[in-house]
Amino acid sequence: MLETDSLGNTVAEKNIIVLSCLLVEVFLLPLDATPDMEKIEEQFANLNIVKRSSRTKEPTYLLGIDTSKTIKAEKGSLIGVLCSNGSIRIYDKERLNVLREFSGRPGFLNGVKFANSCDRVYSSCTDGTVKCWDARLASEKPVQLFKGYPSNIFISFDISCNDHVICAGTEKVDDDALLIFWDARMNSQNLSITRDPLGAYSESHSDDITQVCFHPSNPNMVVSGSTDGLVNVFDISADNEEDALVTTFNSVSSVSYIGWSGKDYKQIYCMTHDEGFCWWDLNYLDTDKPVTCLNIQNVREVIDMKEGILDYLIGGLYHEKMDQLLVVGGTNTGRIHLMSCTTSGLNHVTSLQGGHAAMVRSFCWNMQDDSLLTGGEDAQLLLWKSEAREKTSTKKDSMKIASSVYHRVRVHSNDSYKRKKKQ
Repeated sequence: MLETDSLGNTVAEKNIIVLSCLLVEVFLLPLDATPDMEKIEEQFANLNIVKRSSRTKEPTYLLGIDTSKTIKAEKGSLIGVLCSNGSIRIYDKERLNVLREFSGRPGFLNGVKFANSCDRVYSSCTDGTVKCWDARLASEKPVQLFKGYPSNIFISFDISCNDHVICAGTEKVDDDALLIFWDARMNSQNLSITRDPLGAYSESHSDDITQVCFHPSNPNMVVSGSTDGLVNVFDISADNEEDALVTTFNSVSSVSYIGWSGKDYKQIYCMTHDEGFCWWDLNYLDTDKPVTCLNIQNVREVIDMKEGILDYLIGGLYHEKMDQLLVVGGTNTGRIHLMSCTTSGLNHVTSLQGGHAAMVRSFCWNMQDDSLLTGGEDAQLLLWKSEAREKTSTKKDSMKIASSVYHRVRVHSNDSYKRKKKQ
């Protein structure tokens, strides 16, 4: 006798029914769909504007955003914003009011980054220094000044995850594009506010170094990107530049954004000034597997948007909880697009609209409270949170580009790369 269930189905028939249901479920799901991806889509789709920044005397483009990371700052979190007038504004996250402003005059500041262990905020400057301010003090003078070599013009920088080392990238001057390093540690034996460099890497890039990014958890690993198209990965614990260079990737265009992703942050992604996207896996450096996970020359030409079009890429973020790399882009009218990244391509996840009236230039995702900060050419700083809405809407009109602002936010040329390609 064959064993049957209460409905009269044999064991073999039950197995066929179960298998059929599983096959139907699989084929109904998109190729790259995962439960985590569905959670991410829901999380970002539910984001609404909670607060908008107060008006400022001098409206500026908001080009970069970072937030304080210390535990004590949770009750009064600070936001650092890089502005197109070459200054950094410090905002109160609770009300989005401007608390103070730091200037690099006569130079322009590039980048904004809070220390990981205290409320100090850093920025590189075109005057050949990296400046550090205490974000909770109203003093206009930096508490530390990291001085470069003569003729250095710094346009990118970062500080290591343990706050020990600062690295800044220069514009190309007389055939030199340098990565400069400093010891950022404070100690009682050296109370001078001015620090000289520890040294420099001079052989790895041949044009403006537009991006520097330390590893999120390994203070010895740093990646740099340049208008020469190269993305270099260094282990700065090595004795010299040649030994420190772990590997070099070629983005085939001028690099506009780089970041770390993947479990243990063993992957690197890169965006270019002509909207290209590259993604590499360091796990495969010493294997026969290809290190390139994805290479798209122009995302605008291949992405299938559910809502509207994609005009440009803003940056990327690695969602640690979901182990998912997300790419952020936008439209000229202020809509923000979020795209998931898989080895088969970029897929549109959701769009945020009704916030900005002009191009969005910067964003900062907070993994602790799942909030999003965005800044744009409409001079607005917005705070987005899930399932919450602002009480009143004070959407501002798009700003016109003043000549001084246009010069400040110019796109780096990749002509040098094109010349080399023709040779």
